[in-house]
Amino acid sequence: MRVCALLLVMVAALPGFGLLFGMDKNDVEYSRPNGKPLLLDIHVPDGPGPFPAAIVVHGGGFDQGTKRSYVPPLLEVLTKANYAWFSIDYRLAPAAKFPQPVEDVDAAIRWVKKNAAAWHVDPAKLALIGESAGAYLSTYAVTHETADTRVPVSVHFYPPSNYRVLAELRRDHPERFDMTSANRHLANGGGIRFFGLEQLDAAALAKLDKISPVNAVHKGLGPMLIIHGTLDDQVAYELSPKMCEAMKKVGSVCDLITIEGGKHGMGGWEKSPEMLHWKPELVAWLNKNLR
Repeated sequence: MRVCALLLVMVAALPGFGLLFGMDKNDVEYSRPNGKPLLLDIHVPDGPGPFPAAIVVHGGGFDQGTKRSYVPPLLEVLTKANYAWFSIDYRLAPAAKFPQPVEDVDAAIRWVKKNAAAWHVDPAKLALIGESAGAYLSTYAVTHETADTRVPVSVHFYPPSNYRVLAELRRDHPERFDMTSANRHLANGGGIRFFGLEQLDAAALAKLDKISPVNAVHKGLGPMLIIHGTLDDQVAYELSPKMCEAMKKVGSVCDLITIEGGKHGMGGWEKSPEMLHWKPELVAWLNKNLR
């Protein structure tokens, strides 16, 4: 009986037969910049596929976090919705500086596209999803896309899409923010130090303008969804409506799911049932825009 079951699983995994029983595989190498392996975790649903899929980029202030940090509620939603997903690690500060982690996100997109058939994924139904610092990386990646890194749609949880405005708000209105967390990231090489900056002088503000995704929005970008809490104490909520405005001005789709009273981090929303509407709304949006 065990031999028969093993043979059935092996056959189900052969090309052309689909992963009938699904698959979860951790620590798969997708890139090796400067000899350092970068890893991702993979979930493929039960069934023959090909499946819609998401590449997930965790947050952590550019200096901390892993492919399983901060995003478990999102991975659970994608799994229940029968989506495949690839959750990635990327290089972190202080060893890494901008734009190296963006290059890692681009490398992950290329890897997933190249290996889509092997994992029974439909590359025409691929979403890039970023969270917090990972949402900066994902918004930067899509606004600076190339032919081989373009994805059909993108989703961004509380993205710091205008880093100049965010830095100025933290400087001028620290009472609005969790400055203990912000300063901890700064001390570890995150925050503005990730961009090679030490103080907010005129030159620094000009650079933050240049690297802010909102200022790189252009015609032809794929549909975008932003999910953000109104009481976010690390990334100001008002950045997200402005990002959507910029997208719509160039004729692109941008939708905003607002979490009333939500602070920073989807994990904190789990305790409040009234904040969990983002889960079915995210799935509905993905299904609509990846049809």
